Amino acid sequence: MEGGAPRRLTGDPRRTTGAWARGDGAIGPATASYISRSIEEARAQNAQCLIIQLNTPGGLLDSTQKIVQSFLGSPVPVVVYVAPTGATATSAGCFITIAASVAAMAPATTIGAAHPVSVGGFPSGGEEKTDETMKQKLENFSVSYIETIAGKRQRNIEWAKSAVKESASITAEKALQLKVIDLIALDNTDLLQKLNGRVVDGKPLNTAGAEIVEVRMSPSEHVFQKLWRPEVMFILMLIAIYGIIGELTTPGAILPGVVGAIALVLALYLAAILPVNVTGLVLIALALMLFIFDVYATTHGVLTVGGIIAFLIGSLMLFNRADPLFRLSLNYIIPATLVTATFFVFVIGKGLRAQLLPVKVGAQILIGKTVTALTPIDSRGGWIFVEGEYWNAVSDAPIEKGQVAEIAAVQGLTVKLKEGK
Repeated sequence: MEGGAPRRLTGDPRRTTGAWARGDGAIGPATASYISRSIEEARAQNAQCLIIQLNTPGGLLDSTQKIVQSFLGSPVPVVVYVAPTGATATSAGCFITIAASVAAMAPATTIGAAHPVSVGGFPSGGEEKTDETMKQKLENFSVSYIETIAGKRQRNIEWAKSAVKESASITAEKALQLKVIDLIALDNTDLLQKLNGRVVDGKPLNTAGAEIVEVRMSPSEHVFQKLWRPEVMFILMLIAIYGIIGELTTPGAILPGVVGAIALVLALYLAAILPVNVTGLVLIALALMLFIFDVYATTHGVLTVGGIIAFLIGSLMLFNRADPLFRLSLNYIIPATLVTATFFVFVIGKGLRAQLLPVKVGAQILIGKTVTALTPIDSRGGWIFVEGEYWNAVSDAPIEKGQVAEIAAVQGLTVKLKEGK
C-alpha cells in the first residue's frame, strides 16, 4: 500500500500541531515500517493525533496485521482519511480504515471489497482440494479478524463481515450512514475542524487550526516501496539467470557472476514476501535445464521448444493472474520468454558448442599428424619438420632418418613420436 503521509499534531499551550502521513499504492513491508515509525514520531512529539491519508487497492496480510496492531496499540490517536476524491480503501485498506481510532473519508471515495483474494500472500500451488481448503481457512480467519477489529472500534460488524465474505463495497456517504466510518471531510482543513473536540480514548482532540507536520518516508522505505513488485522480482530473476550462467560458461569474467549473485539474493528476498507459486518456479527451472541439455543432445531443437513452453507456462503461473494487485503482465512475460530463448540458443548454446569443437590452433593440432624424420630419432632427441617449423622430437623406439612416424604428444617445445601406421 502506498497511502497518505502520516501527519502529527503536537501539543502546545498556545498552538497545536498534527502529524500527517501518506499511503498510496499497495500495502507492503515498507508501508508497515513507515506507519509504525510515524506513530513513534507522533508520540515523541506529543502529537494530538496522527492522520494517515489512504488510497490503496490492497496488499499483504502480514503487513496489514502489523499496521492494525500498531493502530490498536498506539498511544496517539490514529485518524485514517481515505482521500483524495476518487480514492479507495479496498481489500487490506478496508481493514486498516476500520482499525483506525477515527475513520474518515472524502466525498466520492469507496471502501470495501476485502475478500482475501491474495491478502496474505499465500501461494496458489498444490492440489485443488488443498488449495480450496486453504482459501476457506483464509476467508474464515479474515472474517473473524475484521469482526474483532470492528468490534474493538465499535463499527458496523455485519457490514465489515460482508466486505470479506461478499466483497461488499460502498461509498463514503453510505459508509457514514451504516456507521462504518465516523465522518466525511472535504479536505484536510475540514477534517481538522471536524476532529476538533472529538473524544478519543477519553481525551478530547484539539485540532482546530492545528499546524500539520508531515512524516516522510525514509529513503530506504521509499526505495523498497517501489521495488517489492512482481515485475521487479521477475526481472531480478532473469538477471540472476543470465549472470550466473554467463559466469559459468565464461569463467573469470567476474562481473556477470557478481551481478547475478546480487540479483539472486534480492529475488529470493522478494520471493519470501510476494505470493509466489512454487510450481511456476519449478517450471522455469525445468525450462533452463531443457535449454542447456539441448546444447549437448542431438534433439534437433525439441528440448529448446519444450523449454520455451515450460518457461512461458511457469512465468504465467508464477503469480496469481486472477489478482490484479500481483498480476505479472504479459508485456513482461512474452518478451522475457523470447529473450531467454534467444539467450540460450544463440549465446550460451553457440558458446558451449564452440567449446566442444576440436582444437584448430596451437600445438595440440599437431597430435596425430604424420611426419618424416629429418635425422635419426631416439629417446635422446632428433628433428622433424611440420607445419612450416622445425621441432625437436623424441621416441621410445628408435626411428631412422627418412622413416615415417606419427606425433603422439606435444610436451612444451618437444614432440613425442611413435611409429607410423
